[in-house]
Amino acid sequence: MSSVLTQGTRVRSYSKINLGLAIGPVRADGFHGLTTLYQTLALHDVVTVSARRAAETRIVLTTNHPYVPTDGRNTCWKMVERVLGRLEIAAEVEIHIEKNLPVQGGMGAGSANAAAALIGLERELGVELKGWERLELAAGVGSDVPLFLLGGAVLGLGRGELVVPLPDMASVACVIAVPNVGVSTPAAFREWDGRHAVRSEAGLTSEAEPDRLRELSLAYAACYVPKASAEHGTSGIVCSEDPEKKRDSSDESQTGLLNDLAENTLLSLVRTGIENDFEEVVFPSYPSLREIKRLLMGVDSGSPALCAALSGSGSALFGLYGSLADAEAAQQRVQMSGVKAFITETLPRTEYWARMFAG
Repeated sequence: MSSVLTQGTRVRSYSKINLGLAIGPVRADGFHGLTTLYQTLALHDVVTVSARRAAETRIVLTTNHPYVPTDGRNTCWKMVERVLGRLEIAAEVEIHIEKNLPVQGGMGAGSANAAAALIGLERELGVELKGWERLELAAGVGSDVPLFLLGGAVLGLGRGELVVPLPDMASVACVIAVPNVGVSTPAAFREWDGRHAVRSEAGLTSEAEPDRLRELSLAYAACYVPKASAEHGTSGIVCSEDPEKKRDSSDESQTGLLNDLAENTLLSLVRTGIENDFEEVVFPSYPSLREIKRLLMGVDSGSPALCAALSGSGSALFGLYGSLADAEAAQQRVQMSGVKAFITETLPRTEYWARMFAG
């Protein structure tokens, strides 16, 4: 089967950050209720899929990373098995994952790999699942997988797997700090539960926690509501291009307008109280991560971030900036502390899909 991989479909497996993440109570199914605001980034792995129909299914998975499983534990493997089962097709499939993203970094790398495997497999076999089937299969593989079948700005509800596409804001510069530690998401949830069990026993928790998730989901979505004219009396931040302004503006002024709107959107999100609840339990266990966030923020530097936070449960952190110069200054601050830092950009939905196939 080695000859199959001479061709194959190469898919860019993009990353994500959580602009905000609120953790609710444990549900009856054992998962926590969440409200989160996903945003895809240009930083990516590459997943190559080669497949051909066969008498029986055989999957071979390889990778350049020693800590990525190459058997049925891998999200790509799980996805391929589920897709073939849904399609009632047997096939020989080879998958190669070229890892560039951190493992256990909170950037959705494994989940994105699974989505990329689905997309590559469809192209290889000349089939296409319905949209709802894709999302259903993705949710079965992992809570973060469905967002990568949408891309751009996405509101995540439930345990994160219920996804709602939001209007996109223009791309902004992003710095990703990658500490040399890994944070286990299950362990972070256990620490969260432990802390809140103590608070509950002390009578310090509110019984209205589910309402907090609903209120935050509405607040996050409101920041993306297109602004109407004053005479209509509505308010909100414009996150997508206004075609009237585009026709009447030069490319340079249009770029400036979109950058301003993106910055205003992020500042509006900050004003909603957007934050990542995981910081409450991860920072005490990993104090160095709190210091990295401070460096990314750069409040006294003259080049502060629009916002900075832990992504998911970590350990990667991000900062978003109003200019490339500010991002470069932040990268330098972080690197001077001995931590790896990469400059990338947020990836709106249209660009996400336009750049998906690596050729």
